[in-house]
Amino acid sequence: MRPASPSSHPRRAAVAALLCAAVAAGAAACGPSSEDAKPAGPFPGLSGAQIVDKAFAATAAAKSLTVNADTTSEGERTRAHVSFDTAGKCAGTLTTGTAATTELIRADPEKVYLRFDEATLNEQVEGESPEVRDAMFKTLRGRWVEFPASDPDAKDVVTMCGTKELLGDVDQGASGVVRGGETTVDGRKALALTEPDAGGVTRTVYVATEGTPYVLKMVTKGGDEPGTILFTQYGKPVAAKAPAPKDIADLD
Repeated sequence: MRPASPSSHPRRAAVAALLCAAVAAGAAACGPSSEDAKPAGPFPGLSGAQIVDKAFAATAAAKSLTVNADTTSEGERTRAHVSFDTAGKCAGTLTTGTAATTELIRADPEKVYLRFDEATLNEQVEGESPEVRDAMFKTLRGRWVEFPASDPDAKDVVTMCGTKELLGDVDQGASGVVRGGETTVDGRKALALTEPDAGGVTRTVYVATEGTPYVLKMVTKGGDEPGTILFTQYGKPVAAKAPAPKDIADLD
């Protein structure tokens, strides 16, 4: 029995899609606003919409970064910690619910490795016979499963491993971005830019005010999919090394 990837499990429902939706929702604030044409403070002369556009362009062009997400969709909490670079390396963890965690590694663009914890394996074998359960745990406990990057079971995991995929569906042109106060995010100075939504959802993007104007944090409050996404470790090397052969499950 081949294990399903986190994205193919019905309760996981595409973690990558959840992240993309959260990013796109925050970036939907990118558009003209009614604020002063030449506001004071960081980014003089730029409107809130222009600042957010600039920040997402910088983030999309980053050579590497780490994404930490804590979001909720359809009542289920999902947490992700993923580092990736433009060379195709990617490493991190995905946790759904209270405990089910999957580790992932992509050391090169062609292969993806997943390792499932006990809670995830228990979900995978739910309803199977004792023989299948025993065989699956014996084969997979503590071991990695190798997938071609093109495999449908690895598709959503691969989607998480790059800003092009995460930010590719960002729309621009919405209105209502409001400059907020200056603050710090993970020790870096930032400017808050907020788009209040008529449906009771408020989205705030925090943009670095020193150095490259990267997106540092996005917060969505209210609605059915609240959450926080942190963007850190810009330009840092990604520790993604393929597992040793002895640690890879032999599915044959």
